Amino acid sequence: MTAPQRIGPYAIERLLGVGSFATVWLGYDPALDAHVAIKVLAENWSHDLRVRERFRDEARLLRRLEHERLVRVHTVGELPDGRPYAVLAWADGGSLRDRLAAGPMPGPTALRLLGEVCAGVTVLHRHGVVHRDLTPGNILFHSTGAGSGAERVLIADLGLAKALAAASGLTARAGTPGYMAPEQDDPGAVIDARADVYGLGRLGIRLLAADPVPVPADPPRAGVLRLRAGVPAPVAAVLVRATAHRPADRYPDAAALHAALNRATDPVRQPPSPGPVTRRPYRLPLAVAVVAAVAVVGAEPGGVRVERDTYAAGPLTVRLPDGWSATGATWAGQYGVDGAAEPALVMSPQPRRWAADPRVPGAFVGVSTSTAARTTPAGFLAERTHGDCASTPARTTRQAGVEWTVVTYHCDQGRQRIVESAGRHPDRAALLYAQIVPPVDGAPDFVDTLLAGVRVR
Repeated sequence: MTAPQRIGPYAIERLLGVGSFATVWLGYDPALDAHVAIKVLAENWSHDLRVRERFRDEARLLRRLEHERLVRVHTVGELPDGRPYAVLAWADGGSLRDRLAAGPMPGPTALRLLGEVCAGVTVLHRHGVVHRDLTPGNILFHSTGAGSGAERVLIADLGLAKALAAASGLTARAGTPGYMAPEQDDPGAVIDARADVYGLGRLGIRLLAADPVPVPADPPRAGVLRLRAGVPAPVAAVLVRATAHRPADRYPDAAALHAALNRATDPVRQPPSPGPVTRRPYRLPLAVAVVAAVAVVGAEPGGVRVERDTYAAGPLTVRLPDGWSATGATWAGQYGVDGAAEPALVMSPQPRRWAADPRVPGAFVGVSTSTAARTTPAGFLAERTHGDCASTPARTTRQAGVEWTVVTYHCDQGRQRIVESAGRHPDRAALLYAQIVPPVDGAPDFVDTLLAGVRVR
């Protein structure tokens, strides 16, 4: 392949990689005095409108998300022959595929890396996006300081990524064999965050297994997976669950998987308990992921207004604060024993905006029988920590017959206060969950009043 001399204003130095749909070149930006990666749509796909649109979608998506754990997009353009290209930040540390080709990593190093990858995928899930192609070639490294040796893990190649609410009804197989979740072989399957959990589990096995596990062979089962030296034994059970064949048997999203890895590597870790305000810089932030990533999946809003100030989604009913409205139907990623998505809703003065706009207060409320079967309210909240925020001591409050555990997070950026709360229904085997962003000028009892209005019919 002959390297072009220039692409747009960028001088081309060498080839970085070739994929199924694109070629990536190392370019030099004289204006910024910096190297960039330039991703160009492959010539043999240039006339396929669907592939062209998918190429552009990736650039738009990365630009919209704009996060330090994702590869950044500087700009887009077109070659003289009409092929689109995207100018990306250059990951000067190469890929995980390159490093694995050079030999295995020390177990503790590989375990920390898996946690970093989980954190990056959680950014996608928090914004309602499922990657669908998590492989070693799509995990990149970027130096964060000259000569410091520090680097950042980046998630790349979002060309297959889809919004969770629109990830069903695919017409073509999507993903890399061995890392691709089994349901991705079914053109009509609903593809949600649990497909990425499977890919993360396969990455974990590739990084941490003591015995080589051929890809695309099926992952090892419980009692068979042996881990390398320096990796705590409980991690094996986490990876086995993450790579379960049935999506319902996996962790619901990357945040839950990361939390499980944290618990497996620190057996004395406990759910939130009374104590001084602490910062947890290495716990994965869910932020408002529950709303953005798992609010509504492939369904028209199914809630109904029961009374003037109430709203219902399935058996779930809430009393609305003054000036608030609600929307919602199902809790994506949460499935009951019958395989149906479990009910949830979003309520806010502006329900369609509150997940994306930190200035808008609101709440996500859901009810789950499957979660109640696997964990306690305190345990569920331990999976929903906000790593960049300070937590106050957990408290309990009894509202409408439900004993709620409540943890409040105070944050320096974005939303100033996020309240995580969960309780077990006294008469049903069901867990109630509410993530609340109170109004800045809300009454001191706003949270308790909102929880008092949550009912399951």
